[in-house]
Amino acid sequence: MKTPPTTDNLDPVEVLGERFRAAIASAYGDRLGDGPIDPLITQSRNPKFGDYQSNAAMSLAKRLGMKPREIASEIVARLDLDDIAEPVTEDSIAGPGFINVRLKPEALAALLDAIDRPGLGIVQPEHETIVVDVCGVNLAKQMHVGHLRATVIGDAIARTLEKLGHTVIRQNHVGDWGLPIAMVVDRLQREVAQGRLSMDDVTLDDLDRLYKAAKLESSADGRGLEAVRRFNLGPKAEAELEEQVAGANEALARAKETLIKLQSGDAETVAVWQKLYDVTMGACLHTCRRLHANITEEATAGESSFRDELAGIVDLLIEQGLAEEDAGALIVRNEGLEPTIVRKSDGGFLYATTDLAGVRRRVQQLGADRVIYCVDARQALHFKQVFATAKRAGLARKPGAEQDSTLEHAPFGMVLGDDGRPFKTRSGENVKLSDLIDEAIERAERAVAEKSPNLQGDERRRVAEVIGVAALKYVDLSSDRIKDYVFNFDRMLAFEGNTGPYLLYANVRIQSIFRKAQELGLADGVVDAAFLIREPEEKALALVLLRYPSTVAAVGRTLEPHRMCGYLNELAVAFSRVFEHCPVL
Repeated sequence: MKTPPTTDNLDPVEVLGERFRAAIASAYGDRLGDGPIDPLITQSRNPKFGDYQSNAAMSLAKRLGMKPREIASEIVARLDLDDIAEPVTEDSIAGPGFINVRLKPEALAALLDAIDRPGLGIVQPEHETIVVDVCGVNLAKQMHVGHLRATVIGDAIARTLEKLGHTVIRQNHVGDWGLPIAMVVDRLQREVAQGRLSMDDVTLDDLDRLYKAAKLESSADGRGLEAVRRFNLGPKAEAELEEQVAGANEALARAKETLIKLQSGDAETVAVWQKLYDVTMGACLHTCRRLHANITEEATAGESSFRDELAGIVDLLIEQGLAEEDAGALIVRNEGLEPTIVRKSDGGFLYATTDLAGVRRRVQQLGADRVIYCVDARQALHFKQVFATAKRAGLARKPGAEQDSTLEHAPFGMVLGDDGRPFKTRSGENVKLSDLIDEAIERAERAVAEKSPNLQGDERRRVAEVIGVAALKYVDLSSDRIKDYVFNFDRMLAFEGNTGPYLLYANVRIQSIFRKAQELGLADGVVDAAFLIREPEEKALALVLLRYPSTVAAVGRTLEPHRMCGYLNELAVAFSRVFEHCPVL
């Protein structure tokens, strides 16, 4: 290559694309008009035919009314690749009109040298402030396997967007308000008063148990009581159900009273709520740290923080003529969607109301140009309703802006067990995320003990934690975000295939090269060495390395981390072949 490539064109696909577009425009520009020209550059599946191929001739044949091979010949005649590729001639045309290209080793070396910078060749798009909604826990409840996806996928998306130069604000939307939380507060107060729990020593397991107990206590079978009376099933059955319904009504009444106290700022009740919050968030953030997910207390935005804004949101919708009454409730109708309920008939607000307030805060206060919600795919309709309503109400537009900020739902599928059903414990409960992490580490430690018996004690445990957590995160990230996937510990922890442990093993090999270089006194020389591409394995590795900038850009555009995982697996495979077949030092 005569001159280094510009930083905007480091991916060979882009470099070749520019050259092919110029050749096509030279040959057929007057017949194709001003429309875009796609050179259709792809990496060759079989390296014996070349490194890349253009399929443009086939796509242009119909538009031009010509045979693909004739078009390919005209493109080849005008193609200027002398500085980066081996000669492209008529012999380079294969099949119906594929044009094969083989890059020169020195051109690949120049491209590698150009991306061998701190930014690794990443082209930063126009800067945006982006809010990413991640994690999403509920007070008094354990994080479960579903939170694994919301946490690691959301964090991966956020990290990718940061790598692209954007300002990223993570938001952990916490369910910390409303009647269900008031029920737990009431239940905790009673158990402490009865001496069954100590407020100072309460744990998330305690709160999780209280949540389930409170939910059960308030859900008596009123319809069952009506049936008993209708069919005259006897006084004993009627008495039992009457007692259950009375207890449920009493529990709900206490919870409503507790909620009123919370809303009015009663010091004692708020202190108990604060205990719930502190215990839950302490456990949540500890789990996030174990997963190496960058989610902090500062990123937390509980539903309680929106409680004083909800009435104003509804008033705004009424003033704008968007909200209408329906059977006592207040709804917003959006074309093609089910009505969005923003206020219940009893005056209570719903998740949609809170999320509308959330959109306004994220766009108009945090200054988001783009808001991404990394949430379960089953919430797709909810977000369509919220986004449509927010845009119509002006909540998604920054002050002074001419257009709305982008609101996106990055949905993810479910984690399934080997039976193809949602991943549960044997008793049918959600799998606690902390237990899942523990088991991944324990299984990894057994594998480490078998493969590296010399590792003992704390060092073996440290290595097991790295492998276990990496395996757990990678199996989730490497699965297509929108699809369900089957969770399997054995596949997840395998040291071969598209797994986290395989990538770690490749990294260990890389580090061994640097250690050996230091032992030989060559460390500085290795870092500063020129790129030399002589062997097929080295060329294959170079071609993968050069795809890094475009892969990062693709993940930032599609919000699909599995694309990066697939790339990293290819990179690890290519490096391993070089490690095994080519002397490095």
